[in-house]
Amino acid sequence: MVDVAQVFADLVRYETRLYNVLGERLRAEHGLTTAQFEFLRIIGGRDNCRVNDLAHEVAITVGATSKAVDRLEAAGWVSRRPNPENRRSSLIVLTDEGRRLMDAATPTFENELRIWLADPLTGRSLEQLAGTVAVLRRTVEAARVGMPTG
Repeated sequence: MVDVAQVFADLVRYETRLYNVLGERLRAEHGLTTAQFEFLRIIGGRDNCRVNDLAHEVAITVGATSKAVDRLEAAGWVSRRPNPENRRSSLIVLTDEGRRLMDAATPTFENELRIWLADPLTGRSLEQLAGTVAVLRRTVEAARVGMPTG
């Protein structure tokens, strides 16, 4: 019988350590954190990205997301432009500098994922893990649980 409490502990501890090792490499080689990289990756992958979109994607508060975007903007990696569909919000886009940083940091990020996520597993195991994690994510998102308040 599977000890689901142990599965939870293993999953959380693995995620924390993976996040940390990614952050160490990104910081050392590109001067950015894992969170900054993830925000840049999300912004760069959307045509019309708003603070609310980022907050929903990474499951943090709008206030924390807005402050993070402020820091990205101060670093010169993103800019805000008026949202033509809603004057109360802005659209966030990568600057040329932000795009260059993403292009430089992506191979580092992907290499670390290969080392610590893909290489320890067989191709079939990685496919099963990807499918399982996707099901779990969809389950909590569909139930609208685990989102921060405030």
